[in-house]
Amino acid sequence: MSEVAEGRRARGGGGAARRAERTAVRIECAKFIERNIPNLEILNDEALEIIEANAETILEEVGVNFVENPEALKRWKDAGADVTGERVRIPKGLARQLCKTAPSSYVQHARNPERNVTVGGKGLVLAPVYGPPFVRDADGGRRYATLDDFQKFVKLGYMSKWLHHSGGTVCEPTDVPVNKRHLDMLLAHMTLSDKPYMGSVTEPVRAEDSVEMSKILFGSDFVDQNTVMTSLININSPMTFDGIMMGALEVYAKANQAAIISPFIVGGAMAPVTVAGTLTQVMAEVLAGVAYSQLIRQGAPVIFGAFVTSIDMNSGAPTFGTPEAAHITYGAGQLARRMGLPYRSAGSFCGSKLPDAQAAYETSNSLNMGLLAGVNFMLHSCGWLEGGLVSSFEKFVMDADQLGVLHHIAKGIDMSETGQAMDAIREVGPGGHYLGCAHTQANFKQAFWRTELLDYKPFETWDEEGARDTVALAKARVTKLLNDYQKPAIDPAIEEALNEYVAKKKASMPDAFM
Repeated sequence: MSEVAEGRRARGGGGAARRAERTAVRIECAKFIERNIPNLEILNDEALEIIEANAETILEEVGVNFVENPEALKRWKDAGADVTGERVRIPKGLARQLCKTAPSSYVQHARNPERNVTVGGKGLVLAPVYGPPFVRDADGGRRYATLDDFQKFVKLGYMSKWLHHSGGTVCEPTDVPVNKRHLDMLLAHMTLSDKPYMGSVTEPVRAEDSVEMSKILFGSDFVDQNTVMTSLININSPMTFDGIMMGALEVYAKANQAAIISPFIVGGAMAPVTVAGTLTQVMAEVLAGVAYSQLIRQGAPVIFGAFVTSIDMNSGAPTFGTPEAAHITYGAGQLARRMGLPYRSAGSFCGSKLPDAQAAYETSNSLNMGLLAGVNFMLHSCGWLEGGLVSSFEKFVMDADQLGVLHHIAKGIDMSETGQAMDAIREVGPGGHYLGCAHTQANFKQAFWRTELLDYKPFETWDEEGARDTVALAKARVTKLLNDYQKPAIDPAIEEALNEYVAKKKASMPDAFM
């Protein structure tokens, strides 16, 4: 695994130097995952062709709504669609033809080039939780999120080795006016981390601010020629494209910035109760959304998105980590690959109110299905709790630790001479052990994935240290990471310009909390 170590550490001979090295702060970031394992393909070619044909039939016969967006209706009509009111019916073949100009992969640049990620192909980029209005920690319980909470999550993301991306709205800072908080969130991602980040999508003007601030950070020419943001554009399923989200998409596509075109599906409420029916609707919505992005600018980078869960028919609450969600996630991955597009889905999904056993089971199911489904961009990969209503500090570090498992599974099996280990087997022979053999001594440091959180100590040691459960261990790790946090270097002139932009924009409008 290729890694970048940023912390400078004293090196030299002797026990004191080795102890100093062990205790020094190290800020490491693993390279984005490059799979050496096959994708799980659950649908045969006939099933895929049926779903694709049905999706095109829906677009032609039922159509999709582009609401509060006259310019979008005009673009569709000019492209050859049948437009009646706000309903757009797309002739068979038109959407797919338009989608052909979308790239199969792209590089999202970070302000630290060593943190650049490639989205597409065999890659998997991991980004944190997105959108919750509440936070939870072991001391304060559940409460509305603040800007201080937001900044702490950005710092935790920067300090998390297996996380490749800083994300976007890691929690909603409710103590800042709605019309201004996007500025503070962007400023935090740009200055407190040097990993890639997402732009704002809650109003087109906020997307414009995201582009302008990115030009300050990277330079106007660089942003014009490169992708520096990947942002989330949700479709209001079933089959409705609202003016706000499409307005943000238009801003990003014009600026050659990437957008995730993502249906928001709760099966049984926003899509049919069947897997094939939901996949058909997802396919139709993505076709229309990606095609529209290419009407704005041919070649604009986009991701085939699928946020999919089912509903508990007794309570009406969304459910996570279910077999139906897995089937849809696997199937959508196949559809995305057939379109030649990067794929977004899965995450640390759970419906639990606490970072407990339910959360662990559901999250494990959700993370593993994402890896096996061929997901290229995994939003919500750590920190998600209570069906996405809560960003949990303890669960953030619990999930971030487990993301290392995905990295190691994705490597596949080493079949080199070292991997075959014939020299070790010959050396040890029958009845021996491998602890002291040359092969073990040469390879033990990198042989196994090692947790930085979970407890594998003997019972007596664990008991003497306070008999701490995983939440207690996670609480301690949150504290350690925040105490160890070191702000990445940034050009003072750039940081000053960003602060000036934020201050000027805030001063230009009154506070609004709606």
